[in-house]
Amino acid sequence: MTANSPADNLVELENAAATCPLDRCARIISGILQLLTSSRDRSQELLAVVADGVLLRLIERVEASTLIDVSVTLAELEAAPPKTVRRLASHHDPEVACPVLLRSQALSTADLASIAAASGERQQCAIAGRAPIDPLVIETLIEGGARSVCLALVGNREARFSDAAYVALTEKCLSDDELTKALALRPDTPDRVMRELLSPSPGPKSGTGPKAIDSHQAAAAAPIVAKLPCAASYASARPEIVALNRIGKLNDSAVNRFAIRGETANLVTALSVLSGVPIEIVEHVMTDEDCEGLVMACRASRLNWQTTLAILSNRCGRRLSFAGRERAQQIFETLLLSTSQWTVRWGEIAANARESDGGHRGAGKTGVSR
Repeated sequence: MTANSPADNLVELENAAATCPLDRCARIISGILQLLTSSRDRSQELLAVVADGVLLRLIERVEASTLIDVSVTLAELEAAPPKTVRRLASHHDPEVACPVLLRSQALSTADLASIAAASGERQQCAIAGRAPIDPLVIETLIEGGARSVCLALVGNREARFSDAAYVALTEKCLSDDELTKALALRPDTPDRVMRELLSPSPGPKSGTGPKAIDSHQAAAAAPIVAKLPCAASYASARPEIVALNRIGKLNDSAVNRFAIRGETANLVTALSVLSGVPIEIVEHVMTDEDCEGLVMACRASRLNWQTTLAILSNRCGRRLSFAGRERAQQIFETLLLSTSQWTVRWGEIAANARESDGGHRGAGKTGVSR
């Protein structure tokens, strides 16, 4: 009797799996997964290759709930059955595909780029969250991805953007303020990209005649009037801000959220509470053309640079230029080196603001104490 070769045995095993009773398929899959997760290093790699064809046949015959379990398990393996992982990653159900798309190392760059170009938004967001993620995959996602996909990429600190990716992202930022803010707040965004993000947006395409040009120039020359909350808004915001401060949750995360969402009353009140100065002083530095006072207010409030940048980029009535951003960061970093210096300087600015305001908006607004 002639013995079958290992290859013939594998083919026979795969054929048997294809005709296996449905009630046994899930149990066999569970057994294979246990073998894969309990093996280590070289033995896991060999077992993954051997089990690949059998798993492929079995997953075609089980329900989606079982496929989800398989996807979650294989996503965590250093050596997973490659064909099975690719099949799961290409599945139409996001619940099945997303675990391996997010974490599995068995997917090649070509696999991910191909799936990114043809899959839905949830699958693309899962790919965008991978760490690491290849620049080619990033470019594919930006080209065909929805807004949420681009935001997921920008929020992925492990993502490294190519020049082509930055160009594509900058174009999308022209019509998306949230994406612009997210990209500007990334610590590794190049200076040249920051210049484009912070440069004035191009005017509307319609109305290109002389009258339209004159009106555009007049609008650009008109000063931006800062809109500050009324006393009632500060009074309404104060209890929540003070409560957050008392329980230790008036932190960078909370203040950053106020800035990004444009919650000016909450933001001004928070800076007043954290820095220990009256609200009218914070209003003064918020609307001052020079960013120095506001940077010092943030530093006195023990906020980090990212939160400070968010406040500078979203303060009422002022748009932060690239040069202003560089100067603000230099001031902030200098203040980090000399606590006494910024404390004294912040006190001087506060005193000058009191003199210049001279009771302006003072009625009905007292200083907020800690």
